[in-house]
Amino acid sequence: MTGQVTAPFDGRLTPVERLTVLYDARCSLCIHVRHWLMKQRQLVPLDLVPAASEEARRRFPGLDHAETLSEITVIGDRGQIYRGTSAWIVCLWALAEHRPKAHWLATPAGLPFARASVLAAAKYRSVTAAPCGPGDEACQVPDLEG
Repeated sequence: MTGQVTAPFDGRLTPVERLTVLYDARCSLCIHVRHWLMKQRQLVPLDLVPAASEEARRRFPGLDHAETLSEITVIGDRGQIYRGTSAWIVCLWALAEHRPKAHWLATPAGLPFARASVLAAAKYRSVTAAPCGPGDEACQVPDLEG
């Protein structure tokens, strides 16, 4: 499923005007990337919402929220869903200084580099994050608003 993009198609092309990035608020790398994204000049506004949080569940009731904790997920304002490699690329595409790089990463020549970056981030996450079990309080999504 890495790199999957889904969106309803009604025969018209509609521009993306806003993206919601669901990130793992328990992951130090994800939090670092969240802060980095917030500091960048955005051509498309990014809403950064903790994955599986009450806010994420309220905004996207039909989404598999457990899956969003295992793989970066970005949702467009027209219902587009980007996961894995495509999610990373669309995040870069939303940024003024990184849009040209995103266009290149989406090409057959650039896609292997994008996939390698996503795999490296996943590997880092797997060795730095504590394993979670059902009902484990350490695995609860922290309240970043409070």
